[in-house]
Amino acid sequence: MQTQLLPVTPESLAEAGELIRSGALLAFPTETVYGLGANALDAAAVKRIFEAKGRPGDNPLIVHISAIDQLSALAACAPGPAAQKLMAACWPGPMTLIFPKSAAVPAEVTAGLDTVAIRYPAHPAARALIDAARRPIAAPSANRSGRPSPTTAAHVLEDMDGRIPLILDGGPCDVGLESTVIDVTGDVPRILRPGGVTPERVREICGGVAVDDAVLRPLRAGEKPRSPGMKYRHYAPAGALTVVQGEESAVIAAIRRLYDDALAQGKHPLILALDAHIPAYGDRRTLSLGADAKAMARSMFARLREADGLGADVLFSEAIATDGVGLAVMNRLERAAGFCVKNL
Repeated sequence: MQTQLLPVTPESLAEAGELIRSGALLAFPTETVYGLGANALDAAAVKRIFEAKGRPGDNPLIVHISAIDQLSALAACAPGPAAQKLMAACWPGPMTLIFPKSAAVPAEVTAGLDTVAIRYPAHPAARALIDAARRPIAAPSANRSGRPSPTTAAHVLEDMDGRIPLILDGGPCDVGLESTVIDVTGDVPRILRPGGVTPERVREICGGVAVDDAVLRPLRAGEKPRSPGMKYRHYAPAGALTVVQGEESAVIAAIRRLYDDALAQGKHPLILALDAHIPAYGDRRTLSLGADAKAMARSMFARLREADGLGADVLFSEAIATDGVGLAVMNRLERAAGFCVKNL
């Protein structure tokens, strides 16, 4: 299969809409990361997503809509008060809400769960694609399973060339991390996967919020994932990644020692660091994570892919505080490391 890489135009959107209606897959931009989309109401098309990604079948997908009135066909009941407040404040945007699913949603989308994850994206190309397809679109991130999520069309091409017919190039993604996933089926909104809509923001909107304790730990044996990104090692570079957290000067000293030890063992180490700390590593090989948590969110997946291109077989990353978007950053970083975290 030849993969086309096309800019977002009325012509390419029309072609993309026809591909979705025919049961094919394609990649498209959102404000979070690039998605790998199929008709959410076509079970056979949805299965092709799992095949193209090499994604385990028990990892549920998110359904994307382009207008609020499309929700009623996918959810089994009307949104409750908390969901209504969140929808009014954060949709369209980088937030996914979990509702009881309607019979129209195939089990392949929800990994057999009785709930469905729904997002109304802010990116105009994503909404235009859904409109062109005249179908809700099921889409995880457009990368091979386990790899860092793609934030540019070039990243998608690295993983999906020859696997899908079309990539719509909408430029770099603005947020850089997948959407916040919030379960609104209970009395209090519960964050299952953190993202750009932070716990602090949810609390401000709804008056209360819970953060699932699996956000910063692996699932236990037999524990079923209720959201994408909960169960498996995700976002991982080819090299072995260790996250080091603690007091700033101790972290820098520890990473320098770990780097030097790896180098002495004949490995090809690399350090991921915040801008302000890079001078402290001297001539050791480093990549910038940006100046703060927000910049780290935008750059992290690209840096992990860049590390692969540099041949790094051992990586050491600084951690960041888990307030605000820092919780989402650490959720992705710890999963990328397979929860190999060194606490000082």
